[in-house]
Amino acid sequence: MSGAVSSLSTPANAAVTRRAVTEAAWLRILLTALALAFLGVFLVVPLVLVFQEAFSKGWQAYLAALTEPDAWHAVKLTLIAAGLAVPLNVVFGLAAAWSLTKFQFRGKQVLITLIDLPFAVSPVIAGLIYVLVFGSRGWLGPWLEEHNLSIIYAVPGIVLATVFVTFPFVARELIPLMQEQGVSQEEAALTLGASGWQTFRRVTLPSIKWGLLYGIILCNARAMGEFGAVSVVSGHIRGKTNTLPLHVEILYNEYQFAAAFAVASLLALLAVVTLVAKSFLEFKHQRDRERAAHAAARQEVS
Repeated sequence: MSGAVSSLSTPANAAVTRRAVTEAAWLRILLTALALAFLGVFLVVPLVLVFQEAFSKGWQAYLAALTEPDAWHAVKLTLIAAGLAVPLNVVFGLAAAWSLTKFQFRGKQVLITLIDLPFAVSPVIAGLIYVLVFGSRGWLGPWLEEHNLSIIYAVPGIVLATVFVTFPFVARELIPLMQEQGVSQEEAALTLGASGWQTFRRVTLPSIKWGLLYGIILCNARAMGEFGAVSVVSGHIRGKTNTLPLHVEILYNEYQFAAAFAVASLLALLAVVTLVAKSFLEFKHQRDRERAAHAAARQEVS
């Protein structure tokens, strides 16, 4: 009886939905135009201007700005910082999401709040925190100097600052997804004799792969584009502690506009690649869900 009611009510609901969508066409057109205008002014036009300024002095000047030693060192340092921060955040995000969604323990809400902390704290403040802890006049500064270890104004400080500002991304993508999935599949695998590692590798990981990849993409984009926290701990030492965003700032302050925009175009390309990868993952995820829904429907029919 409920199935009959559902089948009878579905066309009516669909008709109401169609009327709600098709009426007031002027409003739909207006909202679409406003959205496109906003994207054009705040996204497309700036990207076009970046590349226009980058090539304003020709292709040779563009390549020279990207291949000069300081720029090349900035690229390598950016890749090193992201290459270390992203895997660390993947491990932390998986561990945090697993513990928060699969177990009940005291202090759970405190851990969730701490994960969100980088979203609430200014990156500049985060950099100052590391200076107070690891700087020459900080809590651990004298001990580090005695052992000839450098954290602030060196690569380790840049990596630490990058890890701090990016560690919520993977965890925050996985926590809602794993909460929605629950623990029934893991419990079934353990009941059948699977070990904890086998359960994670064969049951949990395949079910969260799209959310994990999405979190990695966002984490990597933020790591490569971070400015505030890295600016504080780096010391702006040209050719030694400048990442790509810091190198762009130095070139711009020196009125080397074409070179600054040439280096900035690399970050713009990163943003475009991130958007493309995000859209691709969303498409793949939606297609997998549709295939699973069709397969479930065929099984019910059979």
